[in-house]
Amino acid sequence: MAQCTAPVRGHNSAAAAAACPACRYRYGHGYGYSGGYSSPSYPSYSSSSLSWSSGGRSSSSSRPRWSRTGSTVLYTQAQVQSLTPVREAVERVAAQQPDLRDCFLCHAWPDRQGAAKDLDDALKAVGVKTWFSELDLGLGVPMMRTIDRGLANSRIGLVLVTPNFIKGLPNQGVAEKELSALLAGNRLVPIVHETTYDELRNVSPLLASRTGLDTKEDTMAKVAEKIAELVKIST
Repeated sequence: MAQCTAPVRGHNSAAAAAACPACRYRYGHGYGYSGGYSSPSYPSYSSSSLSWSSGGRSSSSSRPRWSRTGSTVLYTQAQVQSLTPVREAVERVAAQQPDLRDCFLCHAWPDRQGAAKDLDDALKAVGVKTWFSELDLGLGVPMMRTIDRGLANSRIGLVLVTPNFIKGLPNQGVAEKELSALLAGNRLVPIVHETTYDELRNVSPLLASRTGLDTKEDTMAKVAEKIAELVKIST
């Protein structure tokens, strides 16, 4: 019986296989070769099912159920998880009180003409109706009464967490009153800007436990787009 010469000569080509006394009759009839006896099998991957990381962060993205048709806004899985209870609260409140404003913007007073104004401008640019102290707190009007009214007439609250906000939080000023009302239900979205949740956790573990959005992951404009989708109710 003819012996295969692959162990000595190798079947590196069609000609080599054809010259082998044991394999030449198989050549052209389903015989496979790849420089040895068998070719290794490798798992196949689909590019659409892969996720990778950059700087320790996963690039995988999700689309929440409230995302509008044709939207190009993408969310991380963590964002979808943290925003879903807020969306459910928005739907409940909207069904009971459809004429409320979309958002109450809670911020540190020193940020009213800086980061808070930038966020308010970005929100208004995408059609979000906000309560913003710099515009809605009129001269001579009792501040606490106006803030109470703003909270009562908004679907959700946004907390702009900045270094100024963290610095002022332990003083138990107006911000604490706002937060206590917003934390009573799932109507709170923290937006961290130029600081971290770790820094916030040092002064308010409860607030830091409510994850939301971060301007290190999204631009202020992109944050506004996500809030707009979150509060928009189709009629």
